[in-house]
Amino acid sequence: MQRAIPCLFMRGGTSRGPFILESDLPADVESRDAALLRIMGSPDARQIDGLGGADPLTSKVGIVRPGRTAGVDLEFLFAQVSVTEARVDTTPNCGNMLAAVVPFGIETGLVEARGEVSTLRVLTRNTGTLSDIEVQTPGGRVEYEGNARIDGVPGTAAPINIRFLETAGSVCGSLLPTGRLIDRIGGVDVTCMDNGMPVVMMAAQAFGVTGYESREQLNGNSELKKAIEAIRLLAGPMMNLGDVARKVVPKMCLVAPPVAGGNISTRTFIPHDCHAAVGVLGAVTVATAAVLPGSVANHLALVPVGNPKTLSVEHPSGEFSVVLTLDPQDPTTVIGAALLRTARLIMRGEVFVPQNSISRGKR
Repeated sequence: MQRAIPCLFMRGGTSRGPFILESDLPADVESRDAALLRIMGSPDARQIDGLGGADPLTSKVGIVRPGRTAGVDLEFLFAQVSVTEARVDTTPNCGNMLAAVVPFGIETGLVEARGEVSTLRVLTRNTGTLSDIEVQTPGGRVEYEGNARIDGVPGTAAPINIRFLETAGSVCGSLLPTGRLIDRIGGVDVTCMDNGMPVVMMAAQAFGVTGYESREQLNGNSELKKAIEAIRLLAGPMMNLGDVARKVVPKMCLVAPPVAGGNISTRTFIPHDCHAAVGVLGAVTVATAAVLPGSVANHLALVPVGNPKTLSVEHPSGEFSVVLTLDPQDPTTVIGAALLRTARLIMRGEVFVPQNSISRGKR
């Protein structure tokens, strides 16, 4: 016997995966995670028996429920499902999948459109982060077609604007969880920061690479990956994350001077494979470090003048622009971050899970 679970299969930013109502999943975490593993086909390098795309960017699940506090329209729990291990991590945020939450809410009737453009507030339960998300809704329906373009996704689509509220320290407890702009870990100068995503930034040249290598080249460099992982395991406790051996945070980011007209170049590991692009909140964190004098990123970045500042974060498949607003009274303090994403509904239906692999839990 198999259990049918309704879902919408959606792309959010440069990621994709099934979006599911929380009420359609088992209530207890163990059973829920067992269901998610079967839904995605993990653990298996090809994820041949599930919906996963055999890559961390396409092995993600969005779990959504109505808002439960005043002013919050929707609540979002992001689940990163490991491709090769029986592991589901709900520690980090995912700003890419976040872009599809409001479209999902409107498509499923959890919320209603609010005119030609709908702005709804979403709580990301992983970290308690709030964001205001603006979606095009002409005639009360989500518009997916448009002229907005983001690197890492072919073609164009309707813009989805995300404004993050109070992201600093959302995972680690403070913007600089170690209390310093520079730490020396494993003989390498690093900046440990959390402006929505815990990231450890390191100069690429410290590892004997340029930081402009392709994703495939970096993934094939076993000595580099071993050195990065050694630093990550030491940085985790320093960033108030505890033992991170089985966590996907902190992300590890090699930074270098820009080469394609942007403000800083990045190669991000999530955490063991080089990202094809860069995560949304990872980009926000890197951009924040870039504007703070004394950080590893700031030493290598071309920082634009003015306030707010638009920073183009270069990555293996293009660039990601982040708009940072600084405190007029203290230009070393970032008080707001906004960015552009797109999303698309790909499929609506049911995903089937063998009933004997999970329990229904109790509500």
